[in-house]
Amino acid sequence: MKIIRFLWPLVFIVCLISCATFQESSEHELDLDVKKKVLSNGLTVITYKNSKLPIFSYYTYYNVGGKHEVPGITGASHFLEHMMFKGAKKYGQGVFDKLVEGNGGKNNAYTTNDLTVYYQSLPKEHFAKIVDVEADRMENLTLEKQSFENERNVVLEERKMRYENSDKGKIYLKMMEEVFKGTPYGTSVIGTIPDLKSVTRDQIYAYFKQYYAPNNAVIVVVGDLEAETVFSEIEKAFGNIPRSLGIEEEKKKAINKTNFDFKADFDREFKLKGTSPNPTFILAYKGVKIGTREGFALDILSSVLGDGGSSYLNQKYVLTGKPKLNGIHAGNHTLVDSGVFFLMGYLLEGVDTKKFKSDLYQTIEKSCSEAISERSVQKVKNQYLVSMLSGLDTNDGIASFLGDREVYFNDYEFYKREMDIYNSVTVEEVKNVCQKFLLKKNSMFFSIWKNN
Repeated sequence: MKIIRFLWPLVFIVCLISCATFQESSEHELDLDVKKKVLSNGLTVITYKNSKLPIFSYYTYYNVGGKHEVPGITGASHFLEHMMFKGAKKYGQGVFDKLVEGNGGKNNAYTTNDLTVYYQSLPKEHFAKIVDVEADRMENLTLEKQSFENERNVVLEERKMRYENSDKGKIYLKMMEEVFKGTPYGTSVIGTIPDLKSVTRDQIYAYFKQYYAPNNAVIVVVGDLEAETVFSEIEKAFGNIPRSLGIEEEKKKAINKTNFDFKADFDREFKLKGTSPNPTFILAYKGVKIGTREGFALDILSSVLGDGGSSYLNQKYVLTGKPKLNGIHAGNHTLVDSGVFFLMGYLLEGVDTKKFKSDLYQTIEKSCSEAISERSVQKVKNQYLVSMLSGLDTNDGIASFLGDREVYFNDYEFYKREMDIYNSVTVEEVKNVCQKFLLKKNSMFFSIWKNN
């Protein structure tokens, strides 16, 4: 699952890219020559010319995800992620993969709590064909009966592989279910097993017709293509696809904004039965939604505490003379309407979980004063800048960079303010969010291993 913060978890890259075509207007500012057009049916199109190679990347963002699903159809967005590759009216079953892979391209998709994204990369001579294929599956997806049932089994197996048969997946899902209990984020993006077994083709098709429409989508094209060509081909293929009426009303039915308030009881512990001989743990705290100033400060805090070998918790528990953990990382998972701040780690053999948990809470409390300094905060800001720039070395990187900001902030140019916001966050602000959010009373502790 993608997270908007610059390529989480971050990796410090020592060399900036040397041959990309974007312009830097000052030491820390980018000025990407992006073109944007909104068609009369509401479809948003963003394009950026990158002539480094004769190829392009094509991203389609649908503003629909797990949070829009009601009981009975949980997993519908992810189910459709699979079915969108199974054929439509003009381009039937198997044609999409043959077209892309047969011409040396690649394609994939992902679904999150908030949205669904499909993407391809191909030589530029195939652009018009890809546009036509994408328009066909937006308007005329067939959901052929036998293919639908086959894919149901595939999704059920995927769920089993990702969660039931994976200690890491099982504990992560449990965290999401408990932290966001009673809210639209408190279920699996893949869906519940009962819903996956019982949902009908007609239910999925109705969901598709409601949400997979031009006025609920953003297309981003990056590559060796002129803006006029991009807009012309997309207008020709998508221009006559009608809007979906009542999308916002349907979203309001599925999502009442008050539903995102935390409803669970915190300061609790959950012990899960797993297969690993040593415990994996997650310590989760109430977080905030994307785009808030506290969210930016929590991003920095997560990197100071648990991003890389030099981070505070890695030095404390992993790279020490008497290590207790095989590894640990921190994440500030900001969603559109809420968030969770969490630490995830892996205990070494013989380390007592109960004693470690007590020690970890004490360490977190001390970290608000010990870990956060001018040096540690500035180091993270430098890492963010380098990571942001290095991610723009490919068409894929630029397309997702622009698309993420257009969808999450309704402004593809948000990057022009983003680094300034991070740079303006002070050491005191990071300390304040540490003291405000990393409280035991607002936490949940999860562990999983075979002896639980």
